[in-house]
Amino acid sequence: MKIKGGALLKLKALIVDDEYPARQELRYALSKIDNVEIIGEAANAQEALTLIKALDYSVLFLDIAMPGMNGLDLGAVVQELPNPPHVIYVTAYDEYAVKAFDVNAVDYVLKPIDEKRLRKAVNKVLKLVRESGNGAQTCAQAEQGLRIGRLPAEKNGKTVLVNEADIVYIFTEGDAVYVKTFADRYLLRFTLKELEARLNPTVFFRTHRCFIVNLHKVKEIIPFFNGTYSLVVEDKERSEVPLSRAQAKKLRRILGF
Repeated sequence: MKIKGGALLKLKALIVDDEYPARQELRYALSKIDNVEIIGEAANAQEALTLIKALDYSVLFLDIAMPGMNGLDLGAVVQELPNPPHVIYVTAYDEYAVKAFDVNAVDYVLKPIDEKRLRKAVNKVLKLVRESGNGAQTCAQAEQGLRIGRLPAEKNGKTVLVNEADIVYIFTEGDAVYVKTFADRYLLRFTLKELEARLNPTVFFRTHRCFIVNLHKVKEIIPFFNGTYSLVVEDKERSEVPLSRAQAKKLRRILGF
């Protein structure tokens, strides 16, 4: 669906589910829908509320059976917030459907996820946004939310909002993505590609397929081998971030060396 001016209407989405495999399955299914951009994930209601209050989401994909506050209770709380996001429940239990609609859920999708059914639920949200006449406003608000200069991350089971100015570099390790500050590192629920789109491109640079660096935190550039370099950064360990040969050409143009 496009909005006035021909731009594709993107729904900024938050996935809330206490099971990591379920979040991954839903993320994969949503990645096939052009109108959805997954901005964050949460493993429980408290994490979700922290993220919802920090960023403007268009739609929440909520599980119901979660420890502590369940998805229905979270849905009720969300409705009391200013400019609440739309809610789609994604759950293995069909007996909660009536209660879900009592808290103004847009739709109720059963697990295992049927991609056509999921797309139908997303289309309902898109229709509501279009009919409300604020599709462009929704996109603008979401973009503003992305520019607040803070990145949701996880450490010791808690959601932490990391100031972008404190980020030294971001890297992958196995299947996980981490953000490194001066003395700590935090787990992220984004891919490097998603982070490239989210972070300020004049500050954050993709140095390598596994690394993004804050150029304001680079202290030294050391030639390494065959046109590659190492970037010494301002963290506690004075870490060295690799700079590939292809990206070195781009960085040399940016820095003029």
